[in-house]
Amino acid sequence: MHITTTDPAHSGVFQVTSLAQLAHALAEALKTNSTLITMDLQKNSIGDNGVQSLAEALKTNSSLAILDLQYNTTGDKGAQAQQQVSQCMIEY
Repeated sequence: MHITTTDPAHSGVFQVTSLAQLAHALAEALKTNSTLITMDLQKNSIGDNGVQSLAEALKTNSSLAILDLQYNTTGDKGAQAQQQVSQCMIEY
């Protein structure tokens, strides 16, 4: 993933200081998303908290069909959250 920082004063733009924060921000956006169907977040080291945020968001998102979280650095909690993500993807 390529991330470019912009002036946070612009409408709709947020400043991210870590990849976990990025995952959380994406998760918040996914809660109201109705158009995005594929997201590739592999190899981003988003960690347990990031994966958990994404898994929680997918409980209310009905448009995302593919979320690739391969090769992210996670522990047991992140692995459990990845299983929840997989279940959400199977249901859609």
